[in-house]
Amino acid sequence: MAWDEWEQLKSEAAERHSAQMRLNQVEPGGGGPIPQGDLKVDQQDLAAIGNTAFRMYGDLEKAGGHARAATQKAAGTLKTETFALGAALDHVATRWTDQVRSLLDACAHISNHLDFTKGAHAGDEVYIASIISNIDTLDKGFDERSGH
Repeated sequence: MAWDEWEQLKSEAAERHSAQMRLNQVEPGGGGPIPQGDLKVDQQDLAAIGNTAFRMYGDLEKAGGHARAATQKAAGTLKTETFALGAALDHVATRWTDQVRSLLDACAHISNHLDFTKGAHAGDEVYIASIISNIDTLDKGFDERSGH
């Protein structure tokens, strides 16, 4: 490979590299503070999601139970009348119950996790506030000692 060829390949590679996507950073030399991301959430957002999951759990439990009971009743009636569809409908009711239970578990998990997260962050806030308060007290002590 000739030297000119090598220099051209290096130049092409540098051009390709500069056109690549940059994740989690800004262009070097862009000035200003580097953004830390744009995902923001506050306690009200978390509370709204948790409340919605809790309400959804209650609604789904009620509606899912009603649908299961009605389907099982229909399946029983069809079985009594010796329709083969009765057994199939009973199978559908069983699968329905399994699926509703999975959705209920997911709603409960979301609601419980957000409640836990809220409590954990509240504890963090108390801890951070106590640390900052202690630093403030220390600063006052140093100020008094130095005569400020």
